[in-house]
Amino acid sequence: MLNKLAASETLDRFGLRKFAERAVHGTTKTSFQAIGAAQRTFTKVSGHAQGDRPAAAQPSGVFDLTPTEDQQMMVEVISEFAAEVLRPGAEQAEHADDTPKEVLAQTAEFGLSLINIPESLGGLAEERSAVTGVLVAEALAHGDMGQAVACLAPSAVATAISLWGTEGQQQTYLPPFTEGDVPAAALVVAEPVPMFDPLTLGTVARRTDGGYVLNGLKSGAVRGAEAELLVVAADVEGRGPSMVIVEANTDGVAVAADPGMGLRAAGLSRIQLTDVRVGEDAILGSPEDYRTMIRLSRLAWAGLALGTAKSVLEYVKEYVVTREAFGEPIAYRQAVAFTVADMAIELEGMRLVTLKAASRAERGSDFARETALARRLATEYGMKIGTDGVQMLGGHGFVKEHPVERWYRDLRAVGVMEGAVLI
Repeated sequence: MLNKLAASETLDRFGLRKFAERAVHGTTKTSFQAIGAAQRTFTKVSGHAQGDRPAAAQPSGVFDLTPTEDQQMMVEVISEFAAEVLRPGAEQAEHADDTPKEVLAQTAEFGLSLINIPESLGGLAEERSAVTGVLVAEALAHGDMGQAVACLAPSAVATAISLWGTEGQQQTYLPPFTEGDVPAAALVVAEPVPMFDPLTLGTVARRTDGGYVLNGLKSGAVRGAEAELLVVAADVEGRGPSMVIVEANTDGVAVAADPGMGLRAAGLSRIQLTDVRVGEDAILGSPEDYRTMIRLSRLAWAGLALGTAKSVLEYVKEYVVTREAFGEPIAYRQAVAFTVADMAIELEGMRLVTLKAASRAERGSDFARETALARRLATEYGMKIGTDGVQMLGGHGFVKEHPVERWYRDLRAVGVMEGAVLI
């Protein structure tokens, strides 16, 4: 039917060709996404014993955040990918409200989703490395935060199942991640309500015979229209806020586009859950694990803020040196120079606190206080760096000719998004 419509001469006669092409594109995109999600099936493996876990990192006895040789090598590879692929394609990805599949495939090639999966399960992790997660998020966001979030979304689900899954859950859902056929997956926590609190959830899971029934509306699902596997935050009867594994082709799961102010390339969606039935084995981790997940997710967002804020600082430094007013570079003016210096100081503060929190997390130490500080600084100073970046460019900061306005919009997500990414 669509082929016949595209070949119709009537469209040209009434000047409807472009309108019809857009409609056909939207229709086929939605249809094939639904079909693609329905084609993926996961072979259930039973087992309620605790699954394999990455070992806690051993403390060195000194406070040293210098990247290890392996971390440095990984960051170099990802930084090159961000500079050569993500940064040049950022504008097009934002316009399309999606990250190209070719880009996502490249992240699978260098094992982005394997970082926190134990070696015994086919991953790369010899021991827990939250610091590596922050460094990777920072390097990706230095290219483009929206595409970085899309690239990291499957890794968030793989990390959650690796850290808190049972033996059966790990054997059921991790093989596609480790065998190269990485599924479109999303860690979905947020809900479209004012002042959303991840510990007070509107999405509920009521106990029934043999499992639970989920009802609720979630937002901020990365690439939700293509999702094959979801980890959903819900208030589980008898447990409280918890993570629930939901296969996207389950009856009652509906998806709608939900583009935001920033992160357009992440393909954000809303997920409507209507009487979605899951088994007892769909509950992932404990309520305390859920709280840990929220903290680790916030650290991941802080890492993304570091990379984007760094992009703003570098761009502004170059701009104020080359932009002239009244016969000299505007960098010669103290107000400009001091503002740029403040941006650099704020960025270093954000980075130090975030890495300190991540280093405590990977050692198995309490990191709640440090995470709260990192989120506060990333939210406040990240937004301030974005605002100052726009201000330093003057009128140029307000137009799409320069990328600072996009970075400004992306940085706003750091203080409001929950879930989606995980270290």
